[in-house]
Amino acid sequence: MKKYELALVLNAKLEDDARSAKLEKIKEMIAHFGGTITNVDDWGKKKLAHYIQKMSEGFYYFIQFDAEATTPAELEERLRIEENVIRYLCVRQDEE
Repeated sequence: MKKYELALVLNAKLEDDARSAKLEKIKEMIAHFGGTITNVDDWGKKKLAHYIQKMSEGFYYFIQFDAEATTPAELEERLRIEENVIRYLCVRQDEE
């Protein structure tokens, strides 16, 4: 298993309940594809560097997980069509 980190930006117009539900759904996706979540960092609402879909703010999350090499591709394929996910990036963490 390799270590990965998913950077996620959600729509700032989401209510707290909807945002929590979306985050839980993404965590379930990671688990569904064989990943084990090790840490979730909630950075809160931040200003975006530039407008994305006419929005200037978003909620930032960083999810660290252990998974097989095929999991990030499967996850990104699902996140691409997920509503209210503005941006995402999944990267492999360096071995320490």
